[in-house]
Amino acid sequence: MKTGAIVYIVGGEGAIDKDFDVVDAVKRLSIKADRVEVVAPTAGHFDIMDAWWMLITKGMNLIVCIHAEILNSSKVRLTGKELRLCG
Repeated sequence: MKTGAIVYIVGGEGAIDKDFDVVDAVKRLSIKADRVEVVAPTAGHFDIMDAWWMLITKGMNLIVCIHAEILNSSKVRLTGKELRLCG
């Protein structure tokens, strides 16, 4: 079964450095999934449904949404809140 994860970044709209690459920071979190999509104010998908649809079209069977937050405008931290969307 292929697994997909959506990292939903909350807050930080005004605190993000313009040079900060949110997608790259999420990749460094080493989330255990076959494919990871990002929903953030400045990068990635514009909402969870868009990212969820992308994962479904790529063949993911188990999809979870994980909340994350931006720390010090240069790091992303998972909050531990996870919601299973399908599978």
